Amino acid sequence: MSRSLQDQTLALAGVCQATALVQQIAHTGRCADSSFETSIRSLFATSPESTLAVYGELKDLREGLATLASVLSTQSRRQDIEILRYTLNLVHLESKLNRNRDMLNIIGSRIDQARHTADHFGYTHGNLISNLASIYSDTISTLRPRIQVTGDPNILRMEENAARIRALLLAGIRSAVLWRQTGGRRWQLIFTRRKTVTVAKRLAEQANRSVYD
Repeated sequence: MSRSLQDQTLALAGVCQATALVQQIAHTGRCADSSFETSIRSLFATSPESTLAVYGELKDLREGLATLASVLSTQSRRQDIEILRYTLNLVHLESKLNRNRDMLNIIGSRIDQARHTADHFGYTHGNLISNLASIYSDTISTLRPRIQVTGDPNILRMEENAARIRALLLAGIRSAVLWRQTGGRRWQLIFTRRKTVTVAKRLAEQANRSVYD
């Protein structure tokens, strides 16, 4: 797999897509179904031919690419600050997970077991989302620091929303793993930020054009 900046940008956009959806659900209880399905589906792409293949087509990452460009550029909006915090937390937790081979094996095994549910019911079915949420609760959420999701308390108390958020955080971890595999490192978020924003904007424009072609 190529270790190009484009591959790293795609993977980081995968993290941002998941965290943007977390932020939206936490505040409104809603998010785009297509973006949600892309994030969940990425969990089952265990032998991809390319970085993009984890997510499908470029248009499937439109929300993540636009979010990545936004949160690394200005951080002037509240939602950008929240999304960036979730993204940095996931990258940090992934680095801890990478040193815990037993937990990695458990996550891999349980996601593989969930594949039958995904194949039978689809990637957005409540049974699958609950299953993925329990994987996150039993593994990633035991690492410190835990991610504190902020939003509307009434929305966050609903079990369906809590499950979708946990499943998305698990998908964000999967993209963070991919980011590291393509050569991504935390220091690059500072020193190559402008280059990443440039690539993200270019890919987002291509993704938008592909929707209307």
